[in-house]
Order: sequence, then C-alpha cells, then structure tokens
Amino acid sequence: MSSPRITLDRSSPVPLYFQVAEQLERAIVSGEIGAGERLENEITMAQDLGLSRPTMRQAIQVLVDKGMLVRRRGVGTQVVHGQVRRQVELTSLFDDLAAAGQHPRTTVLEQLLVPADEQVAEQLQVDLGEPVWSLRRLRFIAGGEPLAVMHNYLPSSIVDLGDVDLEAQGLYSYLRDAGFVIRVARQSIGARGVRPVEARLLREEVDAPLLTMQRTAYDNLGRAVEFGRHAYRPGLYSFDVTLVDR
Repeated sequence: MSSPRITLDRSSPVPLYFQVAEQLERAIVSGEIGAGERLENEITMAQDLGLSRPTMRQAIQVLVDKGMLVRRRGVGTQVVHGQVRRQVELTSLFDDLAAAGQHPRTTVLEQLLVPADEQVAEQLQVDLGEPVWSLRRLRFIAGGEPLAVMHNYLPSSIVDLGDVDLEAQGLYSYLRDAGFVIRVARQSIGARGVRPVEARLLREEVDAPLLTMQRTAYDNLGRAVEFGRHAYRPGLYSFDVTLVDR
C-alpha cells in the first residue's frame, strides 16, 4: 500500500481536504504512486494526518470524480492511471464551440441578483436566501440555430456580474480573466422533455426530448464558484464520455 508524504498547512485558507487531494494528485501524476497501487485506507490516513474521516473521504472523492482513483469493494482505493494529464481548467460550452469553429452567439435572458433557493444554497455553499447572481442565456451555433438554454448561479460574495458583457464572452472566459482558477467540477447528465418556455427559445415542440447537464464548479481554493443547469437540443449536441472499468 502507498502512503505519500502529505504536509498540511492548517493556517491556510485552502480547505484541508483540498490540500490532501492536491498532494495525492501530484504523487499520482509524478509516478510516485503507480497505476494499480492501493492507498492506505481512509481511517489510517485520517489518523496519520490528524483529520476526521469525512474530511479524508472528501479528499479521496475529489480524485475519484476526476477519474484518478477508484474505490473497489474488498480491495480498497486504487490508482487508475500512473500518468494523468492534469486538467488545470474546465472548458465551457462557449469554449468548446469556438474551438470547433462554430462561431457561437449568446443572448442574455437574465442577469440579476436573486435569493438562493434550497438547491442553489446547497450547491454554492451559501445561506438560504442569500443574494446570488442568476444568469440565464440562450446559446446559438453557426447559422443562428439555437442550441442550448443555460441557467447559472454564482455567489455574489465572490463574483460580481454587474457590468460583465456575457454576450461578448463565455462565462468561464470571464472567470479566468477575473483570476478564478476552476479546478474541479461535479457534473451529472440526464434527459427530460422540453418545457413551454424553452420550446419557443429552442424552436422545439413541448415535451420533445432534451439533454440536460447539471454542474457545480470549484476553484483552487475549494470554493463553489458556479452552479449550472443547462438544456441542449439532442439533434445538435451530444456528450462524449470516457468510461473506466472499475
């Protein structure tokens, strides 16, 4: 079993779980911990570092979500890859379309402060009712074809969208320019029918199928920076996912 040397700075504003995750990631990327090697169990690692078990579990989960570690019943936590290309920043739909030569265009439907509801408060780690930015946009591809309706929420305590022109640039491009380093995101993909308000925007029939994506992104300080709920026309867009045998 592998147990790389981990040093914690308890006076740092960076959460302890994130410090652990970053140092484990460096050990994996450098090859200090090889593919297939097992980590010490969470209880032992937590005790050695003077952490609670939930904190240690949260650190491991960051790397599980990134596809670097896998939990196997009866085996423990193993390294999936020995050499992993580190993803420093996550792309947005705007970035992806621009890179593909699609010349994206955006119409901002809403950009204002609203009180956080229960789900938004939970995802952004803010108090219920705290003001958050509500950003709703309609994204078009080349030829003026509507592709997606995107609804994002951002904490007003760390992000100010008051004078930001998000028809001229993508949200993640703005966040990078503002100094945010998006390091981790939790994302889920699903499907549902088109709602009446979306039917007009996306030129689809009510109850026609839509692809959905929900994402919460965190920066290098472990802060939840944005929570998004997006809906895509499946005839124009798909998700490409790499699967790992666990």
